[in-house]
Amino acid sequence: MTKHMPIVTRSLQSLALAAAIASAGIAINVPTPVWAYAPPEGYADLVAKVSPAVVFIEVTSTRETPQVLDNQLPFPKGSPFDQFFKRFGQPIPNTPQGKQQVKGLGSGYIISSSGEIVTNNHVVEGATHVTVKLQDGRTFKARVLGTDPMTDVALIKIDNAKDLPTVPFGDSSALRVGDAVMAVGNPYGLGGTVTAGIVSALGRDINSGPYDSYIQTDAAINRGNSGGPLFNTKGEVVGMNTAIFSPSGGSIGIGFSIPANTVKSIVAQLREHGKVSRGWLGVQIQQVTPNLATALGLPKPEGALVADVQPNSPALAAGLKNGDVIVSVNGKTVAKMHQLPALIASIPAGNTAKLGVFRNGSMRNFDVKIGQLKPKKTRIASIAEPQSNRADPLGVTVEPLTPSLAQQLGLNELAEGVVVTSIDPNSPNQDKLKTGDVIEEVAGQRVTSPSQLEDALKKAGNKNVVLLLVNRRGVPLYIGASTVPS
Repeated sequence: MTKHMPIVTRSLQSLALAAAIASAGIAINVPTPVWAYAPPEGYADLVAKVSPAVVFIEVTSTRETPQVLDNQLPFPKGSPFDQFFKRFGQPIPNTPQGKQQVKGLGSGYIISSSGEIVTNNHVVEGATHVTVKLQDGRTFKARVLGTDPMTDVALIKIDNAKDLPTVPFGDSSALRVGDAVMAVGNPYGLGGTVTAGIVSALGRDINSGPYDSYIQTDAAINRGNSGGPLFNTKGEVVGMNTAIFSPSGGSIGIGFSIPANTVKSIVAQLREHGKVSRGWLGVQIQQVTPNLATALGLPKPEGALVADVQPNSPALAAGLKNGDVIVSVNGKTVAKMHQLPALIASIPAGNTAKLGVFRNGSMRNFDVKIGQLKPKKTRIASIAEPQSNRADPLGVTVEPLTPSLAQQLGLNELAEGVVVTSIDPNSPNQDKLKTGDVIEEVAGQRVTSPSQLEDALKKAGNKNVVLLLVNRRGVPLYIGASTVPS
């Protein structure tokens, strides 16, 4: 997350009301919400239909807490706000540093009459006790059947219960921007609260994980709404509320929900196995920018650019290469980079996927036998020769990558390429390249010395933009670098 952006927060994260009041000193202009169209009869019938299946979850967990002194708090000891600290899991004044029991609140919804409940992983993460309260006042102890931190989905169950009210899943792929939606949850522990709005956007990537593809809504979502359902007007769950975008900690009309189709897939695996198994392709990818699209010869900036192919991976076995652009998976278009991980993850290991790939100006199809998701592996290459030179077309100075220099840069000592040691003040690539970048390829040609870099740039001809493969502190990255006439 970039530093200048407001923080995207999970809506359960423990909060004292006083903390929100005390984040003072800065005046925040909260935008006036744009209210969605409400049917003339209102939402009362819909609320009556679905709200009995929405539950409120109280979690007790143990966590490390810092020592908090009276003089660090914005209100005197013994004030009414002490109860908010105790209830919402904030450190209590004058408690010693160490493990403390804290409480958190969240929401969930019942999907089976026998007591299966869906909520967020971050609601029940690290829980020692989980208590579920129904709208009719009944309270149950619950146990965690399985969690998936990568999508923030959890499945819990209350035992010794039957004939419980339930809500069905809907098809989140049928949602359109502008559709009316309704959220039900437990904001700030107030109990059942209903808010309505519209779908503001689809497929949002908020940089919270590799499978981001959120529904954005202006229906008010606050802390404690986490795990609560987002309904369409038919009373079907089309999303699960999980995060808010807010400079103040409260709702400003920008909330995010996990699509129901994602939740359904994860819940099915959690129910059967208690964990999630994902497909693995074995590539590192990046977004195709307009500059990169020009350098690659792509008609428009779309797809996922392969920055690195891991050794012993399904992608390598199928013949994928660095610089390939994956534009479809089993006929489904990959318009944006973040769509590819979710598509691959949904394919069971052992199945074959057909990838549409743009390479060297033309489209190709590759059949890839999808593997089981594994930890990342280190890519090893060969040693560069000792030389030093300038790369005038790029406006940079480079030197060969020696084993000792590679170690200083946090790379494998056998890595290869040339290191950018300085960037000219008038270089057209000041905002693209950084000192310490290791240039590994120019227009698909490997470079292991400054002289090879010079030759590769000459072969690229009079192009205004040339495609570079750069290793930046261990992360492969394609850059559409600008060139200056020689």
